[in-house]
Amino acid sequence: MLYMAVAAGSFRRYATYRAATAAGIVTNTVFGFIIAYAYLALWDQRPHLGGYGPAQALTFVWAGQALLAVAMIATGGLSELQERIRSGDVAVDLYRPADLQLWWLAADLGRAGIQLFGRGVAPMAVGALAFPLALPGDPLTWGWFLLSALLGVVVSFALRYLVALSTFWLLDSSGLAMISGLSGMFFSGMVLPLRVFPDGLSDVAQLLPWAALLQVPADVLIGARTGGALLRGLAFQAAWAAALLALGRLLQSAATRKVVVHGG
Repeated sequence: MLYMAVAAGSFRRYATYRAATAAGIVTNTVFGFIIAYAYLALWDQRPHLGGYGPAQALTFVWAGQALLAVAMIATGGLSELQERIRSGDVAVDLYRPADLQLWWLAADLGRAGIQLFGRGVAPMAVGALAFPLALPGDPLTWGWFLLSALLGVVVSFALRYLVALSTFWLLDSSGLAMISGLSGMFFSGMVLPLRVFPDGLSDVAQLLPWAALLQVPADVLIGARTGGALLRGLAFQAAWAAALLALGRLLQSAATRKVVVHGG
């Protein structure tokens, strides 16, 4: 119940940022149009690039814009936690009768929930009105997509939590967060679907955790993953989520074994 309350509180908190959400919707929609027309030109020359048809490629674009803020694909850290570690306020968090990692995971899931309703649904709806998208008509496929997107959010959080914990040693982890964010943009499929990459690079990129953020959910949405491939994709995401959360717990244990807060 505690962590559900944390998630609900985070949902309500981000719901108050209406101007920021509206600006984000406009930004995602504008970039969606720019990228969609670039994809149309590319797929006009290579109609089956990466195994996608034009409608599937366009759907991939708008799925990316819908999940960009939900899964924080271009954000490499947890800025609020990083600042609390740097300032020493994390000592207050550690005194709470709650697990630090679960607390921030619950808060991040609440944030992702409101982002899905705001910056997720609206750009996708505009894209569907403006372009012929390959959206599924089967409610079950939408359910699998939402599950895959949820797992992508958990993998994203686990990666950003590791970056945030590095502040215990680095004091300023903004550079590492920037590197992680750029890696997320490139290896998630946000720039181009990973299946379009050259063979060797494509195979490696699809094994990295960032593939769980967009490539797998988008493939589920456009029907490129069904049956066994769908289950393997979900298992891939769940395995990365479990491994990264476990690594985060080990790092958290090492970081908080002896915390020294300087200042008055």
